[in-house]
Amino acid sequence: MLHGGEDEPLLHGGDLGAARRLFPGAAEPFIDLSTGINPNPYPLPRFSPELFARLPDPAAVAALAQTAARTYRAPTTAHVVPAPGTQILLPLVAGLVRPGRAAILKPTYPEFSRAAILAGHTVETVRRIEDCGDATLVIVGNPNNPDGRLLPRGTLLRLAQDLRRRGGVLVVDEAFMDVERPGASLACDAACGNVVVLRSFGKFFGHAGIRLGFAVAAPAIAARLGALLGPWAVSGPALAVGAKALADTDWIKRTRKRIAKAANKLDSILSASGLSVIGGTSLFRLAQIPTASALFRHLGHAGIFVRAFPDNASWLRFGLPGNAREWQRLHAAMVSFQNNSQYDN
Repeated sequence: MLHGGEDEPLLHGGDLGAARRLFPGAAEPFIDLSTGINPNPYPLPRFSPELFARLPDPAAVAALAQTAARTYRAPTTAHVVPAPGTQILLPLVAGLVRPGRAAILKPTYPEFSRAAILAGHTVETVRRIEDCGDATLVIVGNPNNPDGRLLPRGTLLRLAQDLRRRGGVLVVDEAFMDVERPGASLACDAACGNVVVLRSFGKFFGHAGIRLGFAVAAPAIAARLGALLGPWAVSGPALAVGAKALADTDWIKRTRKRIAKAANKLDSILSASGLSVIGGTSLFRLAQIPTASALFRHLGHAGIFVRAFPDNASWLRFGLPGNAREWQRLHAAMVSFQNNSQYDN
């Protein structure tokens, strides 16, 4: 499944065009549960037409960085680099150290390996922090995608200290950290010099198409990343909605509670249908069932797209439905699959 080279595209969730090609004639509208994106996004402000007609304002960039520093608990604004999504940052942060050995903690997001290879590194995926060995670049998802593994700050800081002794860098992708307790993030530790934390706006706030993310790092690294991105990296509309959303603490608190409640509801539906929920965050759940491929096809024909894993045939990842009708369709499809499976047995 497209793992052959660093210049090949990788399969991700969210491609409804691919879903429709795979399941022609499926029920519409398709329900996309293949991503971990909040299906009830932050309400967009009314945009001024000037935002689309003018280059992004440097003062707006600085204001967004300041708000992000406060929200993510970064040491200072100088530690924060706004970017057009964290995806574009991955090859840049992988290039902060000379080409060498990169260790990536698995199971993992496949773009980590591709970014490290693009930066000239030899990549090895490892299951334990202790297996990173003499790597000079280590990339960790925390909480991890797809299993939700959350490593303690102390463990990661000890790893960063070990890397620092050999001039290495630790990259921590915190794309789903917004749903965890604030103290779990390494953003407040960015001043230690060789830690780069990536934060995604699109996942929790539900606006992946805006393309907004942040790197949190020591000021020297942050300045270098900013120079590599160049001027006007973040669009005017992204600056406007990002600053407003990150400052909206009431919405953030309400949304964390709502998402946690929805994740519990999803767990109940999955468990009642014979799946074992083995991990995830409150934005997505990783489930296991021996007949995962059959369930994937069953849901696809019902117009429900979930995430399958070519390297683990018993896993499926489910995002959250966005409204009552989507919940009803998922529940009905799962009951139908369970009834058909019992009949087949």
